[in-house]
Amino acid sequence: MVFTTQVFLFYFLPLVLGVYYLLPRSSRNLFLALASYVFYGWWSPWFVSLMLVSTVLDWFCGLAVTAPGASDRKRRAAVAVSVIGNLSLLGFFKYFMFAQENLNRLIEAFGGETTRMITVVLPIGISFYSFQSMSYSIDLYSGKAQRARTFRDFMCYVSMFQQLVAGPIVRYREIAAQLGERPQKGELFHLGALNFMIGFAKKVLLANTMGEIADLTFAAGSMPPHVAWVGVTAYAFQIYFDFSGYSDMAIGLGQMFGFSLPINFRSPYRSESITEFWRRWHISLSTFLRDYLYIPLGGNRGGVRRTYRNLAITMFLGGVWHGAQWTFIAWGVFHGVALSLERMAGKRAYWARLPRAVRVALTFVLILFSWVLFRAEDMGAAGAYLGAMAGGVGDAAAGAVMAARVYQPFYVVALLLCGAIVWGGIETKDLADKASRSVPLALGTLGLFALAVVAMMSQAENPFLYFQF
Repeated sequence: MVFTTQVFLFYFLPLVLGVYYLLPRSSRNLFLALASYVFYGWWSPWFVSLMLVSTVLDWFCGLAVTAPGASDRKRRAAVAVSVIGNLSLLGFFKYFMFAQENLNRLIEAFGGETTRMITVVLPIGISFYSFQSMSYSIDLYSGKAQRARTFRDFMCYVSMFQQLVAGPIVRYREIAAQLGERPQKGELFHLGALNFMIGFAKKVLLANTMGEIADLTFAAGSMPPHVAWVGVTAYAFQIYFDFSGYSDMAIGLGQMFGFSLPINFRSPYRSESITEFWRRWHISLSTFLRDYLYIPLGGNRGGVRRTYRNLAITMFLGGVWHGAQWTFIAWGVFHGVALSLERMAGKRAYWARLPRAVRVALTFVLILFSWVLFRAEDMGAAGAYLGAMAGGVGDAAAGAVMAARVYQPFYVVALLLCGAIVWGGIETKDLADKASRSVPLALGTLGLFALAVVAMMSQAENPFLYFQF
């Protein structure tokens, strides 16, 4: 099920909210978990069994880690079982076909007979809930979290439909107290509804429109350089409004049920460096990788070379996490190199003496190059698109047709509006907070939401980009 569908908006959400608030508080976590399984199983019922396996595995690993009198060896073994189990599930469903494909290419290169490809369906959201689930036993071992009171509380934590399939990645210690007792205030519900409506509008009105431009340009055979730049800029806006819109909706839905979920975006395109970008973009993933990978590897301890190595490994695996394609790996390597170069240059770099607006603009250009890798179907397509951005020569007539399609007045206005919001607007959280205290602003938000609902009903589909990761 998707947030931006009639089934969710007019049936699932009102029904779940109504029943949830009619139930006694002691039953709400169990009901929310069961409702989340219905939400997740809407795509394919067998997905639910896989998530339940991960949940049961980490519940028992958590019991072993916190068992009275358990030796450190047994506790480490329990954590290892959790990590290996979750990563094995993630690795099989996400990377098995990628491994098959590349193995066949290698065999074919040496003149051998290739094997038959076995199709494996990728369960939606597995990258998110597997990380979330295994962080529980890791934090128990390190003493950063307390064991869940009951299995139903833990099941609710892992399966919460509000952020199940595209984050933010929530660690158990961030939400443990709320699973036991959380405020059920009208003000919080009102604020959550505003966050949800703003995120909904960002997705349907902005992200989907930018997606149309990006789809046009990335599918084009020939286009002028300026059109290629507009196309990747549109994709940068699309992925931001799509993913941050989902996060806004997740946070808003959480508030409607009494939960406080972590912020996942803080105006990332206003960053003055790639380092700052990763403090503002997909914050729950970047902090997860920092705390569970970069720091355990040694972080910036142990000398300069090890620091660069740790950065490279972390970003490489961050790219792999996003998908089983060489383009995602190249995207991760790109950011790893950029982070290493920035650390190497230090605070006295020439870059730091440039005006802030120039630093923001140059950082955005670097991000655009990386988005080409992220969006392209394969490395060949990425190279061709980068070539078009650099002024590659194509069919002039086809390029003129593409320019006419991209520079439609509606698209131009939408692009300018997106740019104004990205670099001059305020965060959804702050806007929702203001709207909660201003009747005109609240009514304006409601009107924008109504417009987005009408647009949703006229659109064929509204998939979120990060569902594929």
